[in-house]
Amino acid sequence: MELRSDIDSFLKTINKDVTIVAATKYVTYDKIYDLYNHGIYNYGENRVDSFLEKYDKLKDLKNIKWHFIGHLQRNKCEKVINKIDYLHSLDSLKLADMIEKYRIDVLPCFIEVSINLEENKNGVNFKEINDFMSNILKYKKIKVVGFMMMAIKNDKYDNILKQFKALKYLKERVEHDFNINIPYLSMGMSDDYKEAIEASSTHIRLGRILWTN
Repeated sequence: MELRSDIDSFLKTINKDVTIVAATKYVTYDKIYDLYNHGIYNYGENRVDSFLEKYDKLKDLKNIKWHFIGHLQRNKCEKVINKIDYLHSLDSLKLADMIEKYRIDVLPCFIEVSINLEENKNGVNFKEINDFMSNILKYKKIKVVGFMMMAIKNDKYDNILKQFKALKYLKERVEHDFNINIPYLSMGMSDDYKEAIEASSTHIRLGRILWTN
C-alpha cells in the first residue's frame, strides 16, 4: 500500500480539533515514516505482535503516540501495556486487573461500549455501563478518558449517525451520574468518519482511506 497522492489535501478536510489515529494494521513500519512526515503522530494497532515490531522499529520518531485499538487479550497484556499511550478497548474488569498489575503509571483508557450489541461484541453492554464505571473508577492505574464504539457496517447515514449520537448521550449521562469529565469519543473509521465527526467524535480511526493499493 502507498500513501494516497492527495494526502495533504485530504487531511485539511478534517478539523484540527479531531485527532486522526492512523490504523496501521495492513501497513508496514516503513510506510508509517511517510505518513509521519505529513504530520500524523497518532497510530493505532490491534495486533500485539505487529505493534511490538513497529514500536521497536520506530523508536526514533519524536512525538509519536501509540493507541492500542483492538481487543487486548489478557495473556498478552504484559507485553504491550507499558509501551502504549492509550488503550481504546477496555471492556472487562479482568483486563482492568491485568492493567493494574502490570502498568507502571496511569494509563489513559477508552471504554469500549457496545451500543448496537452487534459490531462491538467485545464491548461493555451499554445497559451495564453504570455498573462497569462504578467498578472501574476504583482502579489506580486506569484513567477513563473516553468511550469507544464501532457502528454497524454499511448502514445508512442516518442510522450510523444515530448510533454515534447514542454513545455521545451515554457519555454525557455517565459524566452527570458520576460527576466526572470524560473528554473524548473514539468513533468513526474510513467508511463512517464523517458521521462520527458530526456526532462530536474527538478521535477517528482511519485506515485504508489514507492509502492506495
